[in-house]
Amino acid sequence: MIQYDELEKKLKLTADKMMVLKNNEVKEKFPISLIDINCWEWPQGVGLFGLYKYYGISGDKQILDFLINWFDERIQEGIPEKNVNTTAPMLTLTYLYEETGKESYLQLILQWADWIMKEKKLIRTGDECFQHMITGDPNDGEILIDTIYMTLLFLARAGKILNRSDYIDEVNYQILTHIKYLFDKKEGLFYHGFNFNENHNYGEVYWGRGNSWYTVGIMELLSEIQVDHAIKRYYLSVYRAQAKALKRYADKDTGLFHTILDDPSSYIEISGSAAFLCGIMQGVRSGILEKEEYNDLIQKGVENLLNYIDEDGTVLGVSYGTPIGYTKEHYKEIICCPMTYGQALVILCLQEAMMDYWQ
Repeated sequence: MIQYDELEKKLKLTADKMMVLKNNEVKEKFPISLIDINCWEWPQGVGLFGLYKYYGISGDKQILDFLINWFDERIQEGIPEKNVNTTAPMLTLTYLYEETGKESYLQLILQWADWIMKEKKLIRTGDECFQHMITGDPNDGEILIDTIYMTLLFLARAGKILNRSDYIDEVNYQILTHIKYLFDKKEGLFYHGFNFNENHNYGEVYWGRGNSWYTVGIMELLSEIQVDHAIKRYYLSVYRAQAKALKRYADKDTGLFHTILDDPSSYIEISGSAAFLCGIMQGVRSGILEKEEYNDLIQKGVENLLNYIDEDGTVLGVSYGTPIGYTKEHYKEIICCPMTYGQALVILCLQEAMMDYWQ
């Protein structure tokens, strides 16, 4: 594995860049910027979680201060509408509540969890699945694999903090049903989404970053909460099948992954690649996956991942926010630009590579 000092240097550059990330030139089509770090949306939510994880290993109080200030300022400005994607920042707030004991943080956690569970204002669609409602669009009848990371990790943490086993039960039900409708057992990969109104998986595309929300998300979930043994076995059987498929479709030259996993003509995409590598490394380190089977992929992938970190810490080759598509061309045409989730997922990958196990 790459030397610890080099990984640490790249990690700090990546984190520092995320905290000042702005949209300087990209014309965005969503109501809230997905690029500007000072907006409350899902990319920033993933970014904040990456920063918090970095604080956890570095103890850098400047990062903690940044996170606290970020939430205090956004709360003062007024939180945007609640939906699946705007739930993402709430994951980090659960940790900041534990760090600070701030009553205002706890109240927001309670209100948001009630909105999901008690008030059921997070729309349910077929089989009571969480509909992937986003800012300005309910996405009628639609579920996405992204929901696991954007909403269910928060709900699991809320259940843990508030001692609500029913929240944990709901998380497990949602993951099981999302697997039911999105996992292709023939390939061992996930489709991006499913539509209950039309009973199809849209273009049946194996989109990279979408798949990675399961790889890295299920490892995070299992490290945070106790899951019934039988359900955990099922999650991990899906995880292992996915890992085998990822090894099969990894780019042979770089150990990284294409934005359409089974289409080598599509571009290599770095946010998904970093998440896959991180999730696979966590599986190996915890004994879920065999090191001998994945070590070459991990070594090659992490080494080449560093080539996508610019001198100022900007992570390159990250695809912009991606609505579900009916064709492979839809995914190939998504632009690449600096994104907070790209920074964060690289942070998570580099932190894992710095663990004693890999050094």
